[in-house]
Amino acid sequence: MSPDNKGTTTRERLLKVAETLFAQKGYDAVSVREITNAAHCNLAAVNYHFGNKKTLYLHMFRERWMSRAQRIRACFGENLAHCADTSPASVIKSLAEALIKGPLTDEERLRHFQLIIREMTKPTEAFEIVVEETMKPSFEGLEQLFRPCLHEGIDEERTLLNVLSIFSMVLYFNFARLPVSKIIGHAYDEPFKDRLVQHIVQFSLSGMPLKENTL
Repeated sequence: MSPDNKGTTTRERLLKVAETLFAQKGYDAVSVREITNAAHCNLAAVNYHFGNKKTLYLHMFRERWMSRAQRIRACFGENLAHCADTSPASVIKSLAEALIKGPLTDEERLRHFQLIIREMTKPTEAFEIVVEETMKPSFEGLEQLFRPCLHEGIDEERTLLNVLSIFSMVLYFNFARLPVSKIIGHAYDEPFKDRLVQHIVQFSLSGMPLKENTL
């Protein structure tokens, strides 16, 4: 193994281990020594590849959390491209499918959720990066898709609140799978996911101030 390949392997191992530990314990509770011990490398490896713990954390968010967010956005775009139109029903369906039936594994979804919950309760610089580079562009894009279908006079704030309400419902059903399964009485199998997506579409449309004959 060449030095470059070895370095790349160590770097990726540090990012993966750091993500798991930061997700489980939070930024402040994880030490560099704990990360390097779990990654089976020496303390100098963090300084060599990232400079310090904070920079490691920010790289982890950019290269792992935001990479997953980009995969979800790409899945949404692909879903919408396969629809016959960009009606609110098609947009909501494409969004719900991207998150509930999309590209993330169960382990990826758990890490994704754990990290962003920690950032929302105790934000760091990573949260600002997520807001500016992921959240705002996503919500603004959805707003632009919905706006032509809304009643005239609906202002930007109310439009964004509609977008946030839909997104919040999709996120809940995506991440609260265990309690939903317990309440509904069966697992998140594919037929249930399909029914859930349809429920989200229908429920969302009933609460939106849409123009007549707009679906």
